[in-house]
Amino acid sequence: MIHRILFSLLILCSLQTSAQETIDYRANHPYIQYTGRVVKPSFVRYRFWQPGVYIRAKFSGTYCNIVIEDEVRYNQHNYLAIQVDDQPARRIEITSVHNVIKAASNLPDGEHMITICKNTEAGIGYLDFLGFQCAKLLPITSTPSRRLEFIGNSITCGTGSDQSSFPCGTGQWYDQHNAYMSYGPLTARNLDAKWMLSSVSGIGLIHSCCDMKITMPQVFDKINMRDDSLKWNFETYQPHVVTVCLGQNDGKQDAATFCKAYVQFIRTLRGYYPDASIILLSSPMADAELSTILKSNIKKTVATCGDKNVSYYFFSKRYHGGCGDHPTLEEHKLIAGELTAYIKKLKGW
Repeated sequence: MIHRILFSLLILCSLQTSAQETIDYRANHPYIQYTGRVVKPSFVRYRFWQPGVYIRAKFSGTYCNIVIEDEVRYNQHNYLAIQVDDQPARRIEITSVHNVIKAASNLPDGEHMITICKNTEAGIGYLDFLGFQCAKLLPITSTPSRRLEFIGNSITCGTGSDQSSFPCGTGQWYDQHNAYMSYGPLTARNLDAKWMLSSVSGIGLIHSCCDMKITMPQVFDKINMRDDSLKWNFETYQPHVVTVCLGQNDGKQDAATFCKAYVQFIRTLRGYYPDASIILLSSPMADAELSTILKSNIKKTVATCGDKNVSYYFFSKRYHGGCGDHPTLEEHKLIAGELTAYIKKLKGW
């Protein structure tokens, strides 16, 4: 009997010690870094809609949990990418409204970096980040000084690229999303830079597909670029390089009308970003006919915009092996490789 009591006390003490080792760090802790269009609806949660928004933290110990809530808009669940140190990123689907996710476990005892990225886009709904559970958060002592922004449509969102869980034609339309491994974040990581994706599937410069009532110039200043009215504070993130990949959803438009709208959008960007290099990109998934039209329009836009810090880059081939003719994950790596080389040369990085 005495042995049973002593054993029970030992187990209780062990559980209490384990509980004491885990600390809840709320989302507003100063050691947590956010990059992207984020808003604080309350003191203890950070909300974001856009694909590619990411959170970084440094922790010590052997494990780390994240506490996050999903809007579950239209009964749809968001996906996350979670990367710890230099391990391959894990892609997971959130399963409920309130979630405590085991982001890292059985690690060597010591210091570790964790990155959490929203893989799905604004139309799937927002995520509320509530914080970390770990032994100890540590200050991040080194962050990239370079900043990039990628403006675009479904290609930039990483739509249709990842068939690891659902092959094309199966699951929901967002089940193949992978923003973290799309060309923008890949390019940024190649260049040791921060990134922000300002992208919406189906969106165009003057005409959007799929009965969408918005175009990029109408929503570019929003925190939720799909349908929200909250304004984004551009002083929060000032990129050194901005790429624009639009035109796929516009299709074949009158050249004069398209170029005039593009020049106006460039002037809007220049108002927000006085010193940024702006690069207009061809559509990597466009067929030969549309690609020819877009390239001609982009050349005319750069020639007539009157801004010496605006240039263009045309991808070397068509990338369309994924779902709905979108680039695959492997093709996103190739796109990123092309864009990385161009930006390196342009900026002397």
